[in-house]
Amino acid sequence: MYKKSLLLLFNLFCLLGFASNGFEDETTIDSSFYYTETAIYYKNNRVFDKALENANKAIVFSKKTLNNSNLASAYYTLGIVYVDLRKYDEAIERFIRAVSVFNTIEPNAKLALAYYNLGICYMQKNNYGRAESYFNKANSVYESIDLKNGKNMVNLQKALLYIEKKEIGTAETTLNELAQLGNGKDTFSLKAEAFYQLGIIKAGKKENSLALSYLNKAYELSVENKNVEQQLKVAKKLSELYDQMTQVNNSLAFLKIHLKLKDSLDAIALSKKQNLISEQVKVGDIMRDMEKLDKEKKEQEKAGKFSKLINILSIALITILSLLSLSLYKNNIIRNKSNELLREKNMELEEAKERIEKASQARAEFLSTVSHELRTPLNAINGITHILLEEKPKANQVEYLKSLKFSGNYLLTYINDILEINRIESNNIEIEKINFDIRELLQNIQNSLKEQASQNDNEFVLKIDDAVPQVLVGDPTKLSQIFINLINNALKFTQSGTIVVSANLFNKDEENCSLGFEVEDTGIGIPLEKQQSIFDSFSQGSVEINRKYGGTGLGLTIVKRLVSLMNGKIGVKSEVGVGSTFYFDLTFKIGEAIVTKNVNEIMDEKVFINKKILLVEDNKINQMITKKILEKKRMIAELCETGEDAIDMMRKNKYDLVLMDVHLPGINGTIATEEIRKFDSVTPIIALTAISLNENREMLMSFGMTDVITKPFNPDNFYKIIEINLMAEPNIV
Repeated sequence: MYKKSLLLLFNLFCLLGFASNGFEDETTIDSSFYYTETAIYYKNNRVFDKALENANKAIVFSKKTLNNSNLASAYYTLGIVYVDLRKYDEAIERFIRAVSVFNTIEPNAKLALAYYNLGICYMQKNNYGRAESYFNKANSVYESIDLKNGKNMVNLQKALLYIEKKEIGTAETTLNELAQLGNGKDTFSLKAEAFYQLGIIKAGKKENSLALSYLNKAYELSVENKNVEQQLKVAKKLSELYDQMTQVNNSLAFLKIHLKLKDSLDAIALSKKQNLISEQVKVGDIMRDMEKLDKEKKEQEKAGKFSKLINILSIALITILSLLSLSLYKNNIIRNKSNELLREKNMELEEAKERIEKASQARAEFLSTVSHELRTPLNAINGITHILLEEKPKANQVEYLKSLKFSGNYLLTYINDILEINRIESNNIEIEKINFDIRELLQNIQNSLKEQASQNDNEFVLKIDDAVPQVLVGDPTKLSQIFINLINNALKFTQSGTIVVSANLFNKDEENCSLGFEVEDTGIGIPLEKQQSIFDSFSQGSVEINRKYGGTGLGLTIVKRLVSLMNGKIGVKSEVGVGSTFYFDLTFKIGEAIVTKNVNEIMDEKVFINKKILLVEDNKINQMITKKILEKKRMIAELCETGEDAIDMMRKNKYDLVLMDVHLPGINGTIATEEIRKFDSVTPIIALTAISLNENREMLMSFGMTDVITKPFNPDNFYKIIEINLMAEPNIV
């Protein structure tokens, strides 16, 4: 009742907060805290669908307010809901996200609890090695915040883990350390449980005298702590042990204690039940008293001169009540049937939802696998082509190599487009809110596509309204993706014509502005009947256009979905033989002045010279390509093919940096990194992976990796990431 009252008061506070602001700003109160607490309330009352709904809302509001502390707590709450549902894989994913965010703020007890719950989840999955690793991380956090009792709780769980692993000696050592804790309010229960587990271990070894000693100590501590449930458990075990030793009197004595304690707990439960019945009886007495008074009143009224009229009215009232009762009875039957139908429908919807979620997960896993399997050979194709082009090939070979490079890039673009659509549909893509220069962005796009425009003898014109603010707040990467797709289409379908990209200001106030963008060309145009379908996947108007101009038919699909994610809407005006105009409107906040720089520009070439690099890669071709690219900058590359070899070489040698392939024979790159971090917390370890789904970056970083390079990689970006990690100050992972 106390928790319900608190929740009602908090809801009232929220409503008053909304009312006082005219329902204008839903973030004026701490919405994420409200949804987190609501989720915990529903979890404790086992209403799991509501708990999941509110935990996810807490995550959304935390991201909206950029509050990392609330975001970490929301992920943690979602994780413990999944633990109660015994969905340990989902729980593990949320706890890893919570840990990733917690590590950006000051260490606290919830970070330790997240590691502790990760250990519990892996223990349930019988992955005892991973469970122990996370218990150790929880202890490290408790040590850093000087919370000894939390560490003792984790050590008790580790002892239970060792028992599960049949490592009885290690379990005994841990339990003996807990048994030596000083007496205190926070240690009585821990010590009693430690002695109890020691007693069970010794009883299993037939060391009955030691078992009795430990169990008696556990019983004394539970009595001193007044923990009736613990006394009940220990007394039962003592009775069983004495019975095995044929000490009947002692066995009976503890059996009586066990039964007495059980009766005591039953009596408490019975007392609560009787109190409830007593309350019901009191209500019944009050009702009977009211009926008695009503009867006396009626008798007095009957004695009056209006008794006849009252009798008539009473009969009428009884008739009406009878009809109402009949109506309510029928309505109740109908309602019960309706509720039953609703329950059946809800069960069907839940099953359908689970099927859809499994299908979505299967598709994501399939795309990740396809991405890896295609990107690995593509890395070889693009890498070898890049190396051959830089080694001054014969004149008659250049065109072949350029064609090979074009084909590799085309296939890579096709894979990226499919994965981009999958990310958008799976809601795995987020819109950034950063300052960017709109004029510089459009001019950079114009400069990068000038050569392509000249190939078809096209003129590329950029028109930006002078009233458009210089700096906006938004996602420049997604906006660039939109423009590049639209301009590429315009250049591809236009010959000896003009492409005009324009940006105009529609509305502006102190904080926001609305801009209208257009990409106009004088190309072949789009038939009216095809203008609605061109935004569909793999649609290009006709087979003839696809054969003549090429392309994947996915660019406009991506553009439409990205514009929609940025709260805009895209349209097209076109006439066959005249040209096409794609237009869309977006709203931005006005930003502050920024300093731009080339992100891939190498600051100091000397940083690479004679640096010792360990390359962990099982693919021979990728070994050759990556080693050549490293040696071009005068770095020294040493090779190994397995995670086990990488661990051994890191123990024996000193390296400036490690390039770790994620998918390796034997143990994979993530497990190898985790093992290396146990004895080397300084050396940068960069993941080499063909997986491109964004959420995997957080997972890789959680194992101790310092950065990620996606294959097939751009050499300039490859060098820049290595430079950043070589120049960075050493961090303890």
